Amino acid sequence: MRERQEASEDAVMTRIGQAVMLLHGGDREEARNRFGLLWAELGEAGDAFHRCALAHYMADTQDDPGDELAWDLRALTAADGLREESAGADRLAGDGAADDPLADDGASDDRLAEARAGVPGTSSVVRAFYPSLHLNLAADYVKLQRPEAARLHLDRAREAADALGDEGDVNGVGAGIDRLERLLRER
Repeated sequence: MRERQEASEDAVMTRIGQAVMLLHGGDREEARNRFGLLWAELGEAGDAFHRCALAHYMADTQDDPGDELAWDLRALTAADGLREESAGADRLAGDGAADDPLADDGASDDRLAEARAGVPGTSSVVRAFYPSLHLNLAADYVKLQRPEAARLHLDRAREAADALGDEGDVNGVGAGIDRLERLLRER
């Protein structure tokens, strides 16, 4: 039974990855359609990691900044749920890392599997999500001409990235934070 569950979880990530390839290949509409179908299958009660990853990428397929914001907020909500799951597992395993108020994206599949299994020290998997999620929210708020909200999430992105130390610049998020800070200063 456990093997079937793991295989189905891998299938979900495979399908997300396939839609991401479509998105990066320039087919936003087909990516959006596939993400939409997968979101309907997962539902609001689906696996928090899957919902976070899916909503994170679904946001990038949106034409309307308000829709993009809605999907980025869904991703943040799912990450918060994943952080709570990870904190609970860390507490059961006796790891003090659960007390860390930050949590984020971008870890390997092995580290994710360890986090789900409750292995101590894996709350860093969850912490890796937050710099990117908050950076995306800040960018959304800039597009919506809401600079105060943008600055709030930009500050949260910087704090989350700083808390990760050398691991905080996953996929160039630090450079993105710097660019958006310069843009907001110019306004």
